[in-house]
Amino acid sequence: MSASANNTSTKRRLLLASDRSDQSVELASILQNLGQVETVATSDIPDAPTGLSGVVVDINLRSPESVQLVRNKLSKQAYRETPRLFVLADALHHATMQAWALGATDTISRPFDAKAIMQRVRAAFPDSSGYDETDRGKALNRGVEAAHAVMVKIFEKLPAGEPLKFDDIVAAENKILKAIRHSSLREWLTTVGCHHNETYRHCLFVTGFAVSFAQHLGMREDDQRRLARAALLHDVGKAFMPVEILDKPGDLTEEEKAVIREHPRRGYDALSAQGGFPPEMLDVILHHHEFLDGTGYPNGLSGSQISDIVRLTTIVDIYAALVEKRAYRLQFTHVKAFSEMEKMDGKLDKHLLQAFRPVAFGHY
Repeated sequence: MSASANNTSTKRRLLLASDRSDQSVELASILQNLGQVETVATSDIPDAPTGLSGVVVDINLRSPESVQLVRNKLSKQAYRETPRLFVLADALHHATMQAWALGATDTISRPFDAKAIMQRVRAAFPDSSGYDETDRGKALNRGVEAAHAVMVKIFEKLPAGEPLKFDDIVAAENKILKAIRHSSLREWLTTVGCHHNETYRHCLFVTGFAVSFAQHLGMREDDQRRLARAALLHDVGKAFMPVEILDKPGDLTEEEKAVIREHPRRGYDALSAQGGFPPEMLDVILHHHEFLDGTGYPNGLSGSQISDIVRLTTIVDIYAALVEKRAYRLQFTHVKAFSEMEKMDGKLDKHLLQAFRPVAFGHY
């Protein structure tokens, strides 16, 4: 073994848990390019991930027995922060949902593309010796600072007539994705929770939940970026709302609610007129208060008229609002918030909501 290969193996320790060892040989060979790999049967997954960079799970996701066995192992407190990558035998929705429900950090599919797999593993399992606590803290601070800078441009400079540029959002997204990937959603929310401006805090909460959800779902990097941008900008229309209504400590009157309900249209009109923003971002800005049953606003859209990126943003927007501190009510616990959303029968995408459960429950 060369010196460089040996150095790599000391940095990243991977556990390959498989109930199909005959078919996992090729995957193990690919993973060995990235570090030290130990292959075990799913029944032999250790009780604690001592020294592991992450777990790669190659099981039959159609088998209730295999799924339950892995769930019992990886749901333990010791594995809470351990990244896990799942192998999909096919692209069927059922298998993908099972992987998400088991807390997948990312997914890969057969047939294997060695180069693509190594890229995904490097992203999912940062090498343990190359990223210390100091780096994590710096990444977190840079991410929050970048997101805050966008808030300033939205809520202070845009109403004053200074255009918001798409490049401003793109410049922030790298730092935000890195912050949440290399620290944690909990640390992001704790840091953001110190913001006194309630509107800033809400947008930063929504961005944190959206990015963490995207990473949990194993979305491609490009899709994670799209979602981060949309989450940052979803409430841009509130920049044109009266401050006395936005910051009101008590319940809003019906007239004030009517004014607030104008914010999706105001934001959409402003950025559409300015130009340069992708259609899906404008879609989120205009429609993040629409419901599947047609009872939302401003257009009363329903069912298939509402895009996936809007459905996802709506879920994290509502959840963030419920768990934040508000001047006029106590924040909900994560259990209470999720329970309230489950009662919104017919309004939210129930499959996405259940896929969000591990994100909501896993970071408090």
